[in-house]
Amino acid sequence: MKDLIGKAILDYQTHNAPEDIITETSITEADSMSVAYLFRSFKEMPKIEQKALQLAKGRVLDVGCGAGSHSLYLQEKGFDVTAIDISENAVEACKLRGLQNAFVQDMMTLTAAPFDTILLLMNGTGICGKLNRIAPFLQKLKTLLSIHGQILIDSSDIIYMFDEDEDGGKWIPSDVDYYGEVLFNVSYKGEKEDPFDWVYVDYNTLQNAAHANGLHCKLIKEGPHFEYLARLTHLKL
Repeated sequence: MKDLIGKAILDYQTHNAPEDIITETSITEADSMSVAYLFRSFKEMPKIEQKALQLAKGRVLDVGCGAGSHSLYLQEKGFDVTAIDISENAVEACKLRGLQNAFVQDMMTLTAAPFDTILLLMNGTGICGKLNRIAPFLQKLKTLLSIHGQILIDSSDIIYMFDEDEDGGKWIPSDVDYYGEVLFNVSYKGEKEDPFDWVYVDYNTLQNAAHANGLHCKLIKEGPHFEYLARLTHLKL
């Protein structure tokens, strides 16, 4: 990986002539995003993200922290926050912004004391990559979660993006295992990132997967564009 999103984040933080990030997926055309959006304040965040931060408790792990905006807000509120991302550039930017505990780390190889709140925001299910990887993904999260802890994760149901057939059903390409799986492409300053897998998981599918892996799943909040926030906790024995 060329770490282009991380490069954009670091360019913005260091005033190194940042440009828009260009994203494209296997089901959407190219679109541009201002990197400034990743540096948004609490007031500028979507309601779902605000709700997740308001629900945070105890020791917090922010997975895929990006520019660190969620972690910084909680740190300023006095929380013990650990922020991780696989992007070296993003983590460097987080440290420059004042995050005390930011590390280059893949969640799947993290070994740490249990956390009371685990945040996976801005389509946290995307980190899983493909739906057939969700079981080990959830099992790993369980190992990082304290007995009374919570996982706050958001995603979207993107079924609305597919055309309807004559019977009123949705037309899903036959070569796709699950309609929420996309191939993600990122470009920045004329460079192209290696394509990577990304998955949007509808709530019912997440709920079923959570229960199958020993977690309770509750719908916390829905947004105006088919997005939602869910809370996962250990199943009561």
